[in-house]
Amino acid sequence: MINHYIYDGSFDGLLNAIYKAYYTPDKPDKILSYEKREDNFLVKEILIDTDAKKAKKVYEAIDKKISPAALRKIYYAYLSEIDGIEMDILNFVRLGFKIGTDIELNLANEAVFKIESIYNKVSHERHRMTGLIRFKELKNNILYAEISPDYNLVGIIAPHFIKRLSNENFIIHDKKRNISVFYNKKEWIVREIKGDLNIIFNEKEEDYQNLWKMYFKSISIKEKFNPKLQRSNMPKKYWKYLIEKGG
Repeated sequence: MINHYIYDGSFDGLLNAIYKAYYTPDKPDKILSYEKREDNFLVKEILIDTDAKKAKKVYEAIDKKISPAALRKIYYAYLSEIDGIEMDILNFVRLGFKIGTDIELNLANEAVFKIESIYNKVSHERHRMTGLIRFKELKNNILYAEISPDYNLVGIIAPHFIKRLSNENFIIHDKKRNISVFYNKKEWIVREIKGDLNIIFNEKEEDYQNLWKMYFKSISIKEKFNPKLQRSNMPKKYWKYLIEKGG
């Protein structure tokens, strides 16, 4: 039989799957979330309960026995939502527990190389999104922004905007996954969106957008316009929500 660990899709759930892989003879051939489980009569499904204490043990063990940087890379790899990433993370952790911080130097290892390259991709999109998010003002003076990133990064871009907009209430809505960050000047939380958000924009929002478009146009230098460079810095897939591009 082929062993499939089935977890709830959360990071804590994944850490519990790693915990179980160490303390049971039924080692996993795959680790899948409920949403990605596969119908196969050769598969033995092993359901993983999410236990906060066990998740904390694994979290702290990675932090201390490997490194905080490794823990960060594992989390970013998890946020990539790439198929099969869970087994790559497990193999990365197994090697990390053997060799500690030296894992950073083992790029010849397949799991290490994958985690490193995926971490770089998620970090790159995170950095890019901090410059591409455009807020609009709602009728109740809450700032609202829509995004559809390749990776599930709404939770890791929130701190950037909290620093810059600490005196504002804001929502960043990942429409691809239908989840949002809500910030109320004191604390923030990531929540799944069920149903419509009943978005009503401030009556002056259109004026604000026109002013932004005028500003964007005024600072552009026609003779230096380089569409290839612009698409490199601002890929077309993100234009949908850019005010200056008609979003």
